[in-house]
Amino acid sequence: VQLQASGGGLVQPGGSLRLSCAASGFTLDDYVVGWFRQAPGKERRWVSSFDSRDDTTYYADSVKGRFTISRDDAKHTVYLQMSSLKPEDTAIYYCARLPHNFFRLLKFEKKYEYWGQGTLVTVSS
Repeated sequence: VQLQASGGGLVQPGGSLRLSCAASGFTLDDYVVGWFRQAPGKERRWVSSFDSRDDTTYYADSVKGRFTISRDDAKHTVYLQMSSLKPEDTAIYYCARLPHNFFRLLKFEKKYEYWGQGTLVTVSS
């Protein structure tokens, strides 16, 4: 089982970036996939999740209306489209999976598993 985040980079404020979370070794249908981020000197925090049971999406208030999470079944990949980026979005972004029986803990990293190395997003002029 592996989830690998990619697509990070340097972008100017107001710009856009799309992150990819490539999944292998399991079926996306069987899990929630979530994105978290960790800014320098801060704890890792939940950003967004995709529930495959009904394609429902969830967002932290800080990114709602600017970020969009989606899934491509053919590519076994979950994307995080980020728009109107702000300097405070600068962080390492991680993806991980959550068994459905822990759905109530969607916003907490405790029950997520198979964290990848993350991808760095830097928003700066």
